[in-house]
Amino acid sequence: MSVKQLLKSCQQNREAVLATNFYNLETLQAIMRAAQITSSPVLLQLTRSSIDYMGLKQAVAMARQAIADYGINGWIHLDHGGSIELVERCLDAGFDSVMIDASEQPFEENVATTRRVVEIAAPYGVNVEAELGYVAKLGQTQGGGFTTAEEAKSFVEQTGVDALAVSIGSAHGFYKQAPKLDIARLCEIHAATPVPLVLHGSSGIPHDMVREAIANGIAKVNLATEIKDTFMRHLKAVLTNTDEIDLRKVFPKATDAVVELLIEKYGVVRG
Repeated sequence: MSVKQLLKSCQQNREAVLATNFYNLETLQAIMRAAQITSSPVLLQLTRSSIDYMGLKQAVAMARQAIADYGINGWIHLDHGGSIELVERCLDAGFDSVMIDASEQPFEENVATTRRVVEIAAPYGVNVEAELGYVAKLGQTQGGGFTTAEEAKSFVEQTGVDALAVSIGSAHGFYKQAPKLDIARLCEIHAATPVPLVLHGSSGIPHDMVREAIANGIAKVNLATEIKDTFMRHLKAVLTNTDEIDLRKVFPKATDAVVELLIEKYGVVRG
């Protein structure tokens, strides 16, 4: 099954795939363990910063080997690709899905850049995701710039993109105020375009709100911040109470905490 088929199936069944970012061996292992326990597919996400940290070939090799070792359905996705050059590198490295993020550019520039990536990715047969509207990134102010149904319809028709991340009230990172998704707007977008929709910034959004979004067109739910935060909080707690220097004994406690988090999250997206 391809990522395109996976997302279509999820949307039709009112489920979603949990797309999880990994940053090192421990977070990758946590994702795989939780997915195996819950019999969930994995969509492993890498951002440019993670690729720069681990190295493109090594990160892909780690992900592919983990998928094989754990015996579960899995794919690799480029999250928030900020340039065509990075998308091309990831396509050549064997990614199953790529995101081009030109959402901070004017609408026509976003269209042009996304359409170009769709053309480049066509021979590879991979899923192409784009973002439309303002989904606040780390350090940016939350609110405003929501995606409209009219723009979503026009954007998808002009670009031929396979999946669309929409702005309906979520934000990347932790929320400074209680998040509230605009489900009515999501319904309008879903009615206006047939492509699977993506929710970025799910960390901290109440489970019932995520489930409601999935029931109304969201087929992919991104999770990153809570994975990093959970790992680091538990690692710090261990380090402040031990003189142990063997990281092989210290890291597993933080990894176990991420497994528990992800078991819960997989349950949310799959009902």
